[in-house]
Amino acid sequence: MSAGSTSDEIKFGTDGWRGIIARDFTFANVRKVTRAIAAYLETAYSKDRPVLVGYDPRFLAEDFARTSAEVLVDLGWTVKMVDRDCPTPVIAYNARHLNSAGALMFTASHNPAPYCGIKYIPDYAGPATPEITDTIVANIASASDAPASGQHLDKISSFDPQPDYLQFLYTLLDVETLRKAKLKVKYDALYSTSRGYLDKVLEYCGCEVESFHTWRDVLFGGGMPEPKGEMLVGLVESVKKDNADLGLATDGDSDRFGIVDERGNVLTPNTILLLLARHLIKNKGKKGAIVRTVATTHLLDTLAEKYGLTLYETAVGFKYVGEKMRETEVLIGGEESGGLSIIGHIPEKDGILADMLVAEAIAYEGKPLSQLVEEAIAEAGGPLYNTRLDLHLTEAHKAAVLAEFPQNPPSEVGGIAVKEVGRKDGIKLYLEDGGWILLRPSGTEPLIRVYVETDSEEKLSKIAAEMDEAIQKFAPVTA
Repeated sequence: MSAGSTSDEIKFGTDGWRGIIARDFTFANVRKVTRAIAAYLETAYSKDRPVLVGYDPRFLAEDFARTSAEVLVDLGWTVKMVDRDCPTPVIAYNARHLNSAGALMFTASHNPAPYCGIKYIPDYAGPATPEITDTIVANIASASDAPASGQHLDKISSFDPQPDYLQFLYTLLDVETLRKAKLKVKYDALYSTSRGYLDKVLEYCGCEVESFHTWRDVLFGGGMPEPKGEMLVGLVESVKKDNADLGLATDGDSDRFGIVDERGNVLTPNTILLLLARHLIKNKGKKGAIVRTVATTHLLDTLAEKYGLTLYETAVGFKYVGEKMRETEVLIGGEESGGLSIIGHIPEKDGILADMLVAEAIAYEGKPLSQLVEEAIAEAGGPLYNTRLDLHLTEAHKAAVLAEFPQNPPSEVGGIAVKEVGRKDGIKLYLEDGGWILLRPSGTEPLIRVYVETDSEEKLSKIAAEMDEAIQKFAPVTA
């Protein structure tokens, strides 16, 4: 192992390994992780199946990807490398479509510019399960970080993953209904991989499109490639100024969506999941289970009950949603952090598809998006109010909370009795009035996240304040 390259720098979170470029995300560590993934591939696939390699627009991402490809061909694999940065759902779709041994995707998703990451996507086109990831992590310690030999480079070929993905995407959309609607759409690529994809799809579907930030900028304009309010100020202004039907965005690798309604409201992922579940049932006659994570709105439960659909709750992480999608017929699966997929699609979150389905819902109903949202929430017995506290704690404080809180969870919060305690992922308190609280540690930083959902803003503030106060009491006493 070369100096400065240690396996304890490489920590896999809920979706692969991410690190800061040149600090821990180095070429040596990329070679090491690639060999650890290749050791897993040896146990799962024959070498007549290619390994795909993709990357997002980050600094050095294509160089990291090329380094990984050179290691793989050294080990006897054939590699197909994308011809430009591409969305995660696109490389995932091709992993299945091309009968591959899976794909290595270099991306740090919505993280800031100094980060890069790598994740392995198996041939079923969804996130690697914990069993696969655990095997890869176990292989890291013994994996070499030595440079590749530079031989067998003829076994690396370039390919364009776009045509087959788009052809498939159009089978999931009602293109004719979209074309008749002639929607006016504003699209902010946020310098992400969806540029040249989502704008192309919108134009194909007859939308009048104005696009922003559709070039590669490794600094993401000085912001983050995350489709949330603070990053979408310009998109909101443009939608309102030109009376557009909606505004669309994606995160850095295009697996998460961002939606702005015609009034300029940035809609939450919880709201979009509810809207699209209703659209698929009501307008497209689809059926199947609804899958959500423990941190996602329970309005989906009410909607599922209304339409006689099964609802499954999973741990946080789309890998768990994707796993359920591979086990049973799932109408829609998603999470509050902005990822979803639907029946007939790959078991991987897809921001391009999500954005287009919202456009499709407007086209079907001929109503403003804000009205469709109100109708979906009312049908599910809402509104409900949500918040998430990100409590930055010292490691000692975090450890104290995790040692004590699960052993002695409160019997009431905000004057509301706790009727049940769930331990699927973190600690979830189900309240007597139908609200809930989830306390869950971050796997990669000294952070405790507290999610709250309840039926009034007053209760929301009270519960959040009480939870914050309760957690602060676990702070270690310093001399």
